[in-house]
Amino acid sequence: KERGSHSARIKSLLCLHGISVENISKLKGKVNQLKTAVLNKPLPTDLVTEIERELDRHEIVDKQIKAIEKLQKQRVLDDCDDASQKINQLMQLKGVGWQSSWVLVTEFFHWREFKNAKQVGACAGMTPTPYDSGDSQREQGICKSGNRRIRKIMVELSWFWLRYQPKSELSLWFEQRFAHGSKRMRRIGIVAMARKLLIKLWKYLEHGEVPSGATMSL
Repeated sequence: KERGSHSARIKSLLCLHGISVENISKLKGKVNQLKTAVLNKPLPTDLVTEIERELDRHEIVDKQIKAIEKLQKQRVLDDCDDASQKINQLMQLKGVGWQSSWVLVTEFFHWREFKNAKQVGACAGMTPTPYDSGDSQREQGICKSGNRRIRKIMVELSWFWLRYQPKSELSLWFEQRFAHGSKRMRRIGIVAMARKLLIKLWKYLEHGEVPSGATMSL
């Protein structure tokens, strides 16, 4: 979030003067050479100074993030503990990367013991909350009482699953029920799929059950 906020700030400041950039890392040392789109004049001195400060902060955060990512990857390769084995096991599934595997194992699967699928869904806050009062019965969405980071990464992972595992049982289920509906229905469907996928990943780690129709990475 911090890296993204610095990037957005830099792009916004430049956009005010009609300048559009895709890769802000290439701006280092070149901000004072930019010119406004309409008048073709150099940028104001104070603006150049502010953008350069933002670039310095963005560079520091970016270096720290890359250092952490490198350390995480190295730990997975070097360590032989149970967590590293589970991370490597998840990464064997096509469409599941090391970042999502790291978060799922270290924050959810490694230090918790689940007895059934209901406990998995409840711990992630992805269980439905029906409303039943007399003649009124409706669904109120998921409870959201569990780990919000797991919910977020599972929704993202579900979109990747649809892309890289199109012939899996879960992807076919989503395509049949939600793919041709409205945007709202697809959003509802992807959350439902995220819960199902989380449970299947738990079964895969605990019992070695590969999700039906899923392919493994080469």
